[in-house]
Amino acid sequence: PPTQEQRAAADDFTGSCAFKTVFSGIAGFGIGAVFGLVLSGIEFSSPVDTSASTKQQIKTVFRDMGAKSFSSAKNFAVMAAIYSGSECMIESYRARNDVYNSVAAGCITGGTLAVRTGPKGMAAGCAGFAAFSAAIDWYMHKDD
Repeated sequence: PPTQEQRAAADDFTGSCAFKTVFSGIAGFGIGAVFGLVLSGIEFSSPVDTSASTKQQIKTVFRDMGAKSFSSAKNFAVMAAIYSGSECMIESYRARNDVYNSVAAGCITGGTLAVRTGPKGMAAGCAGFAAFSAAIDWYMHKDD
């Protein structure tokens, strides 16, 4: 059985912001892959070449589904890692666990993801993610 020191070291490691960020990125990748796979099965954006054989058509469809699933997985991984890492750092700095951490982390995430769109896009991303984070936090803690 593990000693008290080993348990404390494991708790310190799994409670670190670096661990939470990486773990959230991995979990986000998995969730994004499933989400992308489901949505790519619904979407019919690329027409299938009806002159190709059935086997070739199936290969094309699966290749397209895989590409969309991988793209969604990467996007979810980045979003989850940014959000989780920023929320953990904010919570560590403030030494509080409340809705303001979620809202600030949502703002940082939305602004960071929209950095290529300029200041207006970053402000909109910040506001959108902050509002979404506040709504989710409220829903998750409404019975507390």
